[in-house]
Parts: sequence; C-alpha cells; structure tokens
Amino acid sequence: MSRHIALIRRDPLTFLTETWRTYGDVVQFPIPKPPSYLISSPEAVRAVLVTEGRNYTKATLQYRALSLVTGEGLLTAEGESWRVQRPLVQPAFHHSSVERMAAHVVSASDSLITRWAALPDGAVVDVDGEMMRMALEVVGHSLFGSDLSGDADRLAKATLAALDVVVARARVPITPPAWLPTPANRQLARAVSTLDEAVAGLIDRHRDRSDEAGHTPDMLNMLLDARDDEGRELSTSQIRDQMVTFIVAGHETVASALSWAWALLAQHPEVADAIAAEANSVFGDREPCAADYVRLPWTKAVFDETLRLYPPAWLITRTSIDGATLAGREIHPNSLHIISPWIVHRHPDAWRNPGEFTPERFLERDAPIRSAFFPFGAGLRLCIGRDFAYVEGVLALARIASRLRLSALPGQQLPRAMPLVTIRPEGGLHLGVGKR
Repeated sequence: MSRHIALIRRDPLTFLTETWRTYGDVVQFPIPKPPSYLISSPEAVRAVLVTEGRNYTKATLQYRALSLVTGEGLLTAEGESWRVQRPLVQPAFHHSSVERMAAHVVSASDSLITRWAALPDGAVVDVDGEMMRMALEVVGHSLFGSDLSGDADRLAKATLAALDVVVARARVPITPPAWLPTPANRQLARAVSTLDEAVAGLIDRHRDRSDEAGHTPDMLNMLLDARDDEGRELSTSQIRDQMVTFIVAGHETVASALSWAWALLAQHPEVADAIAAEANSVFGDREPCAADYVRLPWTKAVFDETLRLYPPAWLITRTSIDGATLAGREIHPNSLHIISPWIVHRHPDAWRNPGEFTPERFLERDAPIRSAFFPFGAGLRLCIGRDFAYVEGVLALARIASRLRLSALPGQQLPRAMPLVTIRPEGGLHLGVGKR
C-alpha cells in the first residue's frame, strides 16, 4: 500500500492507468472510509455525470481543497448555493459576451504574433508560459473589462503557487488545517492574498468607470447588477469567489489545451499546415470574429483531439448520496467516485487507435463520442465557460498558425504530462518559432 501511496503522489496518471488496466472499469480501492471507486466505463461515467447526476455531489476532498483558492464559486459550490448562483452568473456567458471575447482573443493573438515575428528565425520560446499569459489577458479583457496583462506574471505565479498547494492537499488523505502556519499554508495565504488584491483592483476600476458613456457591460458589471426572481443579489464574497474562480479556471484550462495543441502540431507539421490553409481561406485579409468559429471545422477537430488526449481537467470526483449499480457492480452509498477523462478518452471500447493523434475522428462524428468525451464535464455541472474555451482555443490556434510556424527542436518528443490542477507539460514547452 505504501508503494501505491508513493506512486499516487509522484505520478497519479500512471497509478490510475495501471489500476484500470489491471482491475477493470470499476475498481474499489482498499480504503475503508469512504468507500472509494475508480470508474472508467464510458456508460458508467455518463450515469454518474448525466443520467443519474442528481445522486452525486461535489462534496469531495478535491473540491474542498480547490475551494481554499476559489471560495464557493460555481466550480465548487453545492446544493442551494449553486442553484442560486448559476442563473445569476449565466447571463455573463451570453452569445453577445462570446462575440466580445473573440475580439479580445484576436487582439491577444496578434500581440503575441507581433512579438514572435520580430524574433530571428529559429528562436526558441517557452510556448506554455506564453499561452498562460495570453489566456490571462483574454480573461482580463473579456470577463472583467480590464487589462490584466500588466500584472500577468504576478497573477500567473500567484495562481500556480496557490494551485500547487491545492494539488498537494488533494493527493493525501490527511493534511494540516488551513489555519496552521505551515510553509505550504503560508504559500497558499500569500497567493490568495495576491489574487484578492487583483480582484479588489478590478472592482475599484469598474466602479470608477461604471458611469462612463458607452461602457460595455462585462462579467463584473453583470455580477454586481444580477438579481434572481426573488430580488436576491450576489454578496461581495460571492462576487469575489466567482471572479477568482474564472481567473483560475478561465485561463489555465485554455492555456493548457493550447500548449498541448502546439506540442502535438510541432510533431505533426502537416496538420499545422492544414490549419493555416483553412484559416487563410476563412479569414482572408480581414480579422477573425466569433462567427468564424463554425467555419473552422478542421481547427476545431484538432482542438477536440487535443482535449481528448490531454484533457485539462484530468480528474473528476463525486460523492454518491444513495447506492447505485454501475457497470454491473453494486456501489455503496456515500462513496467517493474517481473519474479520469485521461483514461476514458483513451478507452478502447469507445475509440479506434486511442493513443494516436487523429483529428479527423472528430469530423466523422463517431457514435461513442457523446458518452466517452467530456473535457468540460457533463450534465448539470457542465462547465459554464465551455463555449468561451472553444471559441478562444479554436480562434487562437487558427490565427497564430496562419502567421507562424512552431517547430519541434532536434530529437524533441512530446513532453511528459504533469498532472497538477490541469495537465501541464513538464518543464514547459520549448519550441522553435518562425514566420510562415
């Protein structure tokens, strides 16, 4: 058992994959309390997340640890708190907001293109770090109407520092209470303080300009003005939690997906060439817009295949309320269900040649995709920012690939996947960059 605990902490993806391959689609771990299961059957996963979703909650160690950073935002809220917040936050993700966000994606992409195009041909850049900064800039502009790019490094470091502690806490069953001044807890407190300062600054800047003529409503504006059918509004702490949630979740997930997309494209330059050709045929000499998203099926297929192979949210946990039967197994009530998209997205019962990078599979509309592909969750708790992420990822890939070529270094292979809050390339992602 001690060997397993060490492997869980050192390499959880390998531990989960080996457990699945050895014991099958429903595995009960030798943990007395709570009863804990690894669920890898696509049909059973769909039951947990969708068809029987009301029997499962997010009251798990994973989400409790994450709430130390995000508070009780939509990602971690449960029960009545989630039911009250969801309709209040939903208008901020209306189609018109997606359209405005697309313009920010183009602006951030073009800024990156200008900087990289000025480098000598063959210059090496850390693409992972650049994707983090670009995604944070998009979040700042599109969700909060503010430019976070000036604070991007400070915010990105604070976010990663906080999430490092979250990951460490989620991997062990017993951790010191958050109030105890351990080195990890002090690191978490400093990081959360930095995020809180950023939120306070965003609120202050919003109030300063809220009466400006022609001010376009942004997410913060909508959060402050939101009222439900009974006239209830979000409290200051709820607004803080939503903002931190989307600073954390709204940039690292997309940045992770984009980094892995570039890693895969560097290994498959002919696929990158096809993206560039599609983008040039759609955009021509004009700037991209949100409506172009549906005109880029090949680029979206590449983004989907990246999400299949390297799902940013690599681990999903749920606690059952009542007992259930999953894949023919009787499951205890009040038990922990561990689901890994990393495994299910590679399940041979659902995918042909699951280990291969084959974007065209998403143009064929394979029947299993509905139950075996869930990079943004599924069911009632489907990620509210899914459409934002898709439009951002697809437009950014198309825009950058149409102007620049990112190349693998001599002998370079795909980096090792490092499972933190999202799956990140270990050591960053260093690629050569040059103009097309």
